[in-house]
Amino acid sequence: MSSTARHPRHRLEPLLQSPVRFSVLAALAGAERLEFRFVRDVVEVSDSALSKQSAALEEAGLVEVEKGYLGKRPRTWLRATPRGRQVFREHCEGLQAIARGPEADPPPDPGER
Repeated sequence: MSSTARHPRHRLEPLLQSPVRFSVLAALAGAERLEFRFVRDVVEVSDSALSKQSAALEEAGLVEVEKGYLGKRPRTWLRATPRGRQVFREHCEGLQAIARGPEADPPPDPGER
């Protein structure tokens, strides 16, 4: 195997191996920003679970958390950062490559040369 060939698992983002974090970023990847409550309901987690997972994604620079008001009511919005969108896309490409399985033409066996 050449030194540049790498298994697609090396393209996976460890932080997104959590189904909840993966689901949050999946929801955010296709939107400009989403309200916290909407993401909570779509991902089917509690407020505290979403808060914890979105904080981990924010710390990694994959998500921005914005707090404000809609009228007099406090609201929180989540947004995928450009880096977060890129990491999510690469993670999904890695998963797809793994699911496709080995390439049709595997590298030659070094003993067969």
